Amino acid sequence: MAAKKTDDVFSIAAFDPAKVSESFREFAEKGASQSKDAYAKLKTAAEDATKVVEATFENAQAGTVELGLTAIEALRTNAESSLSHMEALLGVKSVSELFELQTAFLRKQAEVVVEQAKSMQEATRKVAEKVVEPGKSAAEKALKTFKAA
Repeated sequence: MAAKKTDDVFSIAAFDPAKVSESFREFAEKGASQSKDAYAKLKTAAEDATKVVEATFENAQAGTVELGLTAIEALRTNAESSLSHMEALLGVKSVSELFELQTAFLRKQAEVVVEQAKSMQEATRKVAEKVVEPGKSAAEKALKTFKAA
C-alpha cells in the first residue's frame, strides 16, 4: 500500500498547473514590486547625493572666495603698514630714533600678524564647517532612515 501512495504523489494526474502558475505569478509580482521599491529608493538616494555634492561645491567655492578676500586684506594691511614705516624711516634724524622706530614697527607687525593668523584660522574654520555641513546632514538623515527601517 505504501508503494501505491508514492505512485500517486509523483503521478502526472496529481500535478495541478494552475497552482504552479498562480505561485509563479505571485512570486513574479512580489519580485517586481520589490524591484520598483528598490529603484525608487535608489533614485531618491542618488538625487539626494547629487544635491549634497552640489551644495558642498557651492560652499567650497564661496569659502575659497572668502579666504582669498581675507588674505588680500591681510596683504593690503601689511603693505600699507610697510610703506608708512618706510616713509617714517626717511624722516629719521638719529640712530636712536631709527632703532626706536624700527622696534615699534616690529612689535606692531608681530601683533598684527598674530591677529591676522587668528582671523584666517577663524575664517578657515567657518569655511570648513560650511563645506562639511551638507555631507554631515545627509549622513545623519541616512542614519535616521536606517534606524527607522
